[in-house]
Amino acid sequence: MGVYGKTIGRAEAEDHLDELERLVDTAGGVVVARALQERSSPDSATYVGKGKLKELVEAAEALEAGMVVFDDELSPSQTRNLEKELPAQVLDRPNVILSIFASRARSREAMTQVELARLQYLLPRLTGAQTGMAQQRGGGAFRAGGGEKKLELDKRKIRRRIATLKEDLEKIETSRNVRRRHLRNVATVSLVGYTNAGKTTLFNRLTSSKEFAEDRLFATLDARHARLHGVGGRAIVVSDTVGFLRKLPHTLVASFRSTLKEVEEADLLVHVVDASSPMAEDQRRVAEEVLADLGVPTERVLLAYNKTDRPGAITPAGQIAISAVTGEGLPDLRQSILARLLSLGVAVPILGAPPTA
Repeated sequence: MGVYGKTIGRAEAEDHLDELERLVDTAGGVVVARALQERSSPDSATYVGKGKLKELVEAAEALEAGMVVFDDELSPSQTRNLEKELPAQVLDRPNVILSIFASRARSREAMTQVELARLQYLLPRLTGAQTGMAQQRGGGAFRAGGGEKKLELDKRKIRRRIATLKEDLEKIETSRNVRRRHLRNVATVSLVGYTNAGKTTLFNRLTSSKEFAEDRLFATLDARHARLHGVGGRAIVVSDTVGFLRKLPHTLVASFRSTLKEVEEADLLVHVVDASSPMAEDQRRVAEEVLADLGVPTERVLLAYNKTDRPGAITPAGQIAISAVTGEGLPDLRQSILARLLSLGVAVPILGAPPTA
């Protein structure tokens, strides 16, 4: 369910719902219907207003829907009001994204970051009723119980757990800083971009790695590192990082701040864009906004349009065109990476004969 009006047109809102549908699919749900409402702004009480809410109730009952998912972040009061009326679980986009991250986290750091984000999201929404997808999946750290005493006890437990997780992340960050010191004598390159742009497949191609790659949103949460091959034995390490997405939950961005430092501190970023996506330029802008928020200067960003082997792929004139699947354009990308590093004044020593790609 989405809303369009003054700040967002119908076509853009439809694109956002397309993406939300992919998120629901990635989270393990099946979309049986979708709806848009024209409003100057979301209703402060129910997001959609009384008339549309009545339609949603009837549709949910007729379709026997187990969940109703909203494209924007709902306030705690909106969630409570909707839960009173709808005969289904009420979720918003951040809730779905957090659920995906929870299912994809593998490393200690990623699991800590995701749990912290989920608890920070849950805390202001905790009521006497069950709360969100965290409860549905059994992954919520605490179940809300009946009575004010139980509710306050749960809140205190969550606050204590949040404090513990923050301490754990500080320790992990200390270990990460030690690992970063080992990279001082090599040039570092991070692959960044919108989720599902093909970064992991490109990472495997550039480094001869065999990391798991999947044509789904957020296939990668943990940063991976490997030496760049095909640049004459130059000491360049490439990292694959978590993908960006519009409307990412603030709690998730904050929790993944230590991971995003990889992006902030890399000598060069290769911004991978899905050239086959009809929303390629919009996705490029979203990623650029994230990089700008992180304080990354534009001269440290190298654009590469991926998936050029797919029908309808478009690469703007003068930009690097590649296919991580077929290998097309990768020699040019490797040389462009080396040339940009050298132009930035980054030391790129030769370690010996290049390994076989």
